[in-house]
Amino acid sequence: MDNNNTYKYLLSDLKNLKGVGLKTSNILKKKRISNIFDLLWKLPKSYTDRSISTKVKDLKIGEVQTLSIIPYKYNFPRIRKLPNKVYCRDNTGELECIFFNSYEGYVKKILPLNKKITVSGKVSYFKNKYQITNPKYISEDATLIKNKHNKYSLTEGISEKVYNNIIKQILSNIPKLKEWHSSKILERFGNISWNEAIINLHKPENIGKYKTNFYERLAYDEILASFLVHSEIRKKIKKIKKLKKIFNLKNQNKILSKLDFKLTNDQNKTLKEINYDLMSNQKMFRLLQGDVGSGKTIVSLMAAYNVVKAGFQVAIMAPTEILSRQHFFLAKKIFDKDIKIEILSSKSELKKRNKIVKKLSSNEIHIIFGTHAIFQKKIKFKKLGLIIIDEQHKFGVNQRKKLSDKGGDNCDVLLMSATPIPRTLTMTIYGDMDLSIIREKPKSRQEIITYSKLDSKIDEVIKFIKKELNDDNQIFWVCPLIDESKKIDHESANKKYQFLDKIFPNKVSILHGKTEVLEKEKILNKFLKNEIKILVSTTIIEVGIDFPNANVIVIENANKFGLSQLHQLRGRVGRGKKQSTCILMFKSTLSDNAKKRINILKNSTDGFEISEEDMKLRGFGDILGFKQSGNKIFKLADPIHNSDLFILAEKEIKKLEKANQDIDKYKTLMKLYDQADVINDIV
Repeated sequence: MDNNNTYKYLLSDLKNLKGVGLKTSNILKKKRISNIFDLLWKLPKSYTDRSISTKVKDLKIGEVQTLSIIPYKYNFPRIRKLPNKVYCRDNTGELECIFFNSYEGYVKKILPLNKKITVSGKVSYFKNKYQITNPKYISEDATLIKNKHNKYSLTEGISEKVYNNIIKQILSNIPKLKEWHSSKILERFGNISWNEAIINLHKPENIGKYKTNFYERLAYDEILASFLVHSEIRKKIKKIKKLKKIFNLKNQNKILSKLDFKLTNDQNKTLKEINYDLMSNQKMFRLLQGDVGSGKTIVSLMAAYNVVKAGFQVAIMAPTEILSRQHFFLAKKIFDKDIKIEILSSKSELKKRNKIVKKLSSNEIHIIFGTHAIFQKKIKFKKLGLIIIDEQHKFGVNQRKKLSDKGGDNCDVLLMSATPIPRTLTMTIYGDMDLSIIREKPKSRQEIITYSKLDSKIDEVIKFIKKELNDDNQIFWVCPLIDESKKIDHESANKKYQFLDKIFPNKVSILHGKTEVLEKEKILNKFLKNEIKILVSTTIIEVGIDFPNANVIVIENANKFGLSQLHQLRGRVGRGKKQSTCILMFKSTLSDNAKKRINILKNSTDGFEISEEDMKLRGFGDILGFKQSGNKIFKLADPIHNSDLFILAEKEIKKLEKANQDIDKYKTLMKLYDQADVINDIV
């Protein structure tokens, strides 16, 4: 069987397997196991050793035992609820096999009288008799039972025996694939083939052996597959020839000179990188990654300004209306009046919405701000030249590619993220994009002082808040939940609002995900104008809100958040020239990891450093404080434990790209590792 047919077999429907009917197939699909290949990555957690045979006299109650016996008598009661019994013996004693809900014919077939049968099951003892109830492993052929049987995380309705039989069937039918790695790479993994590695992965004695040739070879395969797909997307985008955007940097510098601050070295460097892409004849597909408060927004707005001056339109999307409006008002403040800008959201009035849509189609609007609503099918642009998406962590590789295609050949794409992530994760998640990083913070900003406080010391916190209010400062107070939860011991935003309102009457307001849009705007405007002193909120304020006068943030149950999310929340203050403070409140019963998280945050304000520590503590699956596209990125590979394999794969990709090498030999690899949807039109 050639590689092409092999991957088709591996990606074929589960119903092609013997013993897998519609019912079993549906049960597996509920666990996101939709094809044969998926089953290979549901690894055994432990195993039951049925290889050692014993005698009746040596049976151990409560343990799984394997023995050879001879059935000599049946007992099939006429009363329905009573179990069927088969009396068995060996030369040392007697054993009863008990069957509930089993037909006589079935019992007689599997335990025929006066024949030597091997049975394995959990032993019990009842009325001075050894018993095995509903034994699953029964055979005249002892070799079928006397083995180590893997235990998998099974779905309800599939027995261990059935699951093992399915896996064995797959492993015995996997043909040898034509090798895609070079001899040098293979040598790194002891020259083990993909086929051999898969078989080794499911051997009971190999459970948990992550630093073996077979495990690392398979981990490297999926890393390389991911990097190859990203490389092909990059190459395809680079091949697109677009109109160069011609603009005069004097106009940009004129806007910058009017600002009350100077760009940092990182901001200037990043703006040059973006401008170079915009003025080239190759399509830009770039990620701008920066720490909290590093000033990504002004860089992106200057890029938008340059694109408009080149005669094109710009669409700027943010995840929330609050953030979108903030960008909109900043643009209105700094841009010339000849730059026509508007904001569009799903809540926009129909009349106003239709007017905006019409103006976009005729290029009467140069820059449109909004949420995902600005990318609806019915919204047409006359000459879209740049798409900017802020806080785009919910966009996977598929969505990014579709986004790039949507704008057309002359439309550049800039994605932004204020969530610093470790290098291995950046390579994994954003490998299809060029990368710009802003690490440097504006010199005018002071570092935020971070304290930790037991929630029992709330009086000390209130005393501190009173002092800050007397100095005309404003406070964010963050709670995890909107309402009380009986199951989770978190402070709710509503309860905290009521508590603070009694202490600080007419100075407190509340904001959460259920607050109506108009009410949100009203509250935020009041907070911006310093009419509200304390804003109690859920994590809705995590992304983007910028209030220079807010210089204190209190975070309830800080131990319940990941480091990166706490860093994002802390970044809501420290945006003015005053000294800012973050107070992390927690309960006395802290886990060791929670203590480590709080100490790391107290000792560092570097988001990139914090994200590295977060990944070490939490694992990469939830490093950003949310699930990446709802799925685990890799099945075996781990950016922490396999960082050397990530570097190896990166070197291999660079080598392939430099030599402009054909990737035909990697097609099977890429199609197998869950990438088929992305690569169908590029390989």
